[in-house]
Amino acid sequence: MASNLVSYIAQMLTPDMIARIASVLGLDSSKVQSAVAAAVPAILAGLTGVAAQPGGAQKIADSAKQQSGSLDNLMGMLAGGDQVSLAQNGSQIISSLFGAKDGSALATAIGGVSGMDQRASGSLLATLAPLVMGGLAQQSGGDLSANGIAGLLASQKDNIAAALPSGVRDLLGGTGLLGSLGAPAQTAAASASQATRSAAASASAVGGAGQRAAAAAAAAPASSRNWLYWVIAALVISGVLFYLFGRPKEPVAPQAGTPEQSLTVGGVDVGQQVKDGMASLQTALTGVTDAASATAALPKLEDVSSQLDKVSGVAGQLSAGQKAALTALITPMMPTLNGLFDKVLAIPGVSDILKPTIDALKTKLTALST
Repeated sequence: MASNLVSYIAQMLTPDMIARIASVLGLDSSKVQSAVAAAVPAILAGLTGVAAQPGGAQKIADSAKQQSGSLDNLMGMLAGGDQVSLAQNGSQIISSLFGAKDGSALATAIGGVSGMDQRASGSLLATLAPLVMGGLAQQSGGDLSANGIAGLLASQKDNIAAALPSGVRDLLGGTGLLGSLGAPAQTAAASASQATRSAAASASAVGGAGQRAAAAAAAAPASSRNWLYWVIAALVISGVLFYLFGRPKEPVAPQAGTPEQSLTVGGVDVGQQVKDGMASLQTALTGVTDAASATAALPKLEDVSSQLDKVSGVAGQLSAGQKAALTALITPMMPTLNGLFDKVLAIPGVSDILKPTIDALKTKLTALST
């Protein structure tokens, strides 16, 4: 299995391939290269979100199976100039996995960071989709089951989030496509947006001061304008220095759910208990493939359930701020867990073994996150 799925797929797209795609789209190769660097992790981020939905991982697995034995053919189609057939295949993949709304959001985000129009960015996504699915199949270790694909994508979340350009995170932040990457990706999008607004406000303030000084200079007698020009320069420099060094420092908010958030109450480290429990759930559920493995996983799920009981026993002592921090810790992981719950319960013979415990876990996690 590839240590970095994003890098593996990106390496398949050689400069020659990029040039061929650019030629078909009628765009500069450097612009297409920039768009590809954003599109590959964006598609993978979207797939991670699909995998967390009921039945989503199976849909991805089915699509990956169709591409698994034809990766060389796909690359040959691209190298041979048959991008039309490749794009038609990709359009079907985008439509079936993401739907019209999310597929359009992906195209808009890629176009927004690369300067492409909607048509060109949509065509690029359609061209890349079969290659991404082929790479996913190639790096699955031969396990093209729903659990195998879900596990692979889950293991690559950090790499995918790190590869997403800040502009893409910002543009997709409100779509829900990044929800399964967890809080870091969403926080990064919010931080980027805030930084942009702050910089724009400071630039506006400095520009306003410069404009007022320039107007005064224009109205002043010619003999006195020289010193006014020096005043204009001083105002601009002062504004820049104030923005860089003189602004009040914003307090750095600690991450929700960590011990620094004072989530230890009644001798129980609530944040750490919940994080450990959810991580254990993911590990245990990912390993369930049949009734036998479900029986083996049951004690682990029951341990987590008991752990959550202890947390629930002291949750009433949390302040409003602590409850908000706990909610921020649990909520981003619930789509992934719910997807895993649904997947294992759909396996023949598993529901009778795990459903009562899973239903109890869902109830306890929902209660803690509200």
